[in-house]
Amino acid sequence: MALTPEDVVNKRFQSTKFREGYDQDEVDDFLDEVVVELRRLTAENEELKARVSSGGAAEPAAEVAPAPEAVAEPVVAPAVVASPVVAGPIDETAGTTNLLQLARRLHEEHVKEGAEKRDALIAEGHATAARLVAEAEAKQRAQLSILDQERSVLETKIDDLRTFEREYRQKLKSYIETQLRDLDATSPVESSNASKSSFQSFGA
Repeated sequence: MALTPEDVVNKRFQSTKFREGYDQDEVDDFLDEVVVELRRLTAENEELKARVSSGGAAEPAAEVAPAPEAVAEPVVAPAVVASPVVAGPIDETAGTTNLLQLARRLHEEHVKEGAEKRDALIAEGHATAARLVAEAEAKQRAQLSILDQERSVLETKIDDLRTFEREYRQKLKSYIETQLRDLDATSPVESSNASKSSFQSFGA
């Protein structure tokens, strides 16, 4: 691959689909190509420089070796242009870390908010249950009080009925005994009239 400075300047990388930045593998491959091409150009430049300085004759390999240090400075410029491209993955990693921290913080906030809502609902449930129990107990006490009052009224009525029954029986018994005595002491006709008058007075 014949690489020129314009190739480095005009190189465009495809953006990733799921996060900002460039594809790291694609950037690394391109930088590898840049390194290989720059090394080839550096070696070629050194070889030509050595030939010119020796009058066109080829120099031994031992003399060519130190040349990269002298020629390396002019050729470094393309590498400097490529270095900002490497910043993409670094910034991308930092952005991913920040995103993870943000997601973790949001998760903790949601968990905390959920716990607070849960505690509030539990407290509200306990308060509602206590209120319902208190209302049920108060209603039960009121119903028991009403039942006690009704029972007391019924017991009073029963006592009145029993008293009336005793008095009625006593009056009936006295009436019958009086009639029997009158029957024994009078004639049949007088006894019949006396029974009628006595019955009328009893009924009154």
